[in-house]
Amino acid sequence: MRIDRRLFGMGLLGLGLAACSRAVPGGQGAAAPEGLPDDLLPAPNRAYDTWVAAFRGRAEAQGISRATLNTAFRGAGFLPGVVSRDRNQTEFNRTLEDYLAIAASDERVEKGRQAYARHRRTLAAIEDQTGVDAKIVTAIWGLESFYGERQGLIPVISATSTLAFDGRRGRYFERELIAALRIVQNGDIPAARMTGSWAGAMGHTQCMPTVFQDYAVDFTGDGRRDIWSEDPSDALATTAGYLQRHGWTRGLGWGRELVSGTPSGRVIQPQEGGPQFDVTSNFRVIKRYNPSDAYALGVGHLADRIGGAGPLRGSFPPDENGLTRRDRIALQERLTARGFDTQGADGVIGSNTEAAIRAYQASRGLPETGTPSRALLQALR
Repeated sequence: MRIDRRLFGMGLLGLGLAACSRAVPGGQGAAAPEGLPDDLLPAPNRAYDTWVAAFRGRAEAQGISRATLNTAFRGAGFLPGVVSRDRNQTEFNRTLEDYLAIAASDERVEKGRQAYARHRRTLAAIEDQTGVDAKIVTAIWGLESFYGERQGLIPVISATSTLAFDGRRGRYFERELIAALRIVQNGDIPAARMTGSWAGAMGHTQCMPTVFQDYAVDFTGDGRRDIWSEDPSDALATTAGYLQRHGWTRGLGWGRELVSGTPSGRVIQPQEGGPQFDVTSNFRVIKRYNPSDAYALGVGHLADRIGGAGPLRGSFPPDENGLTRRDRIALQERLTARGFDTQGADGVIGSNTEAAIRAYQASRGLPETGTPSRALLQALR
């Protein structure tokens, strides 16, 4: 039996933006979604304009029509916030315990069960066609966009062209931009509706344009592969098809928490002192969607919870501050009760909890560290 312990850093898409729109300055009547910060609106940049002019020739040489280019770049522009996000990506160093608390939160589990029931017929048809467990597909949907609620509203043409121009990963993002233009040219979606994350990931299950180009399917039969629609059928079928084509084995689970018995596959323990997991080849297939052990465990555990399973049975060790998850939840509850709102009590110490701790410390004339501790927990009793 081999046990793997790996460091991992994995974030969940965190911003849900309103679907209204407003005019873009200098955008020739084009619209940008209401709620985007100013740094994600097009800003004047002559060097970017020069790059786009040169890119048009390269795109036409690859079969992108002039009409498509004119339509796609109408209102598009340089997004300074995309560059800053690409250069300053936060390294998420959450423990597996914290990650799973977010990935399989009570709210995400309940919404997942509702979504699974609401789309049961479609999911069953997709599972019958591809062999991929419908609960796994639902869990990916839940992690990627909170079941469609947080797909991202940044224009993909602007995002990918900005990153291609910026040059840090220029060749990669120019390929994504070409793929996005082909999607528009094929009639799957108008450029104005093609929105996603700051890096260009799109739709209910956050596909990059090249992934869409290679794997997207028209499951509804309406002539378009629409992964953005209120109807998530095309997106869910696309994700299932992706997993199928990367080796998913029909009828085989992703794995299980190892609490007893002899393991049947590979055993991993991503967090020292935490639960062990007996994982199958399908766990590795999930990692083709995202190469993090934490992500694949989040998908598998959330899928189990959507299917009616309970929380993990194993325990995790105290954190670096000597606090268990129960301690951290108690800390959040006590801070909130004292008027220092942590915006929820999930046991995950994030910016809201740190701000609440600093506010409490300031009210007591203490150094404003924002760091949880056993002494702080005792003081709040």
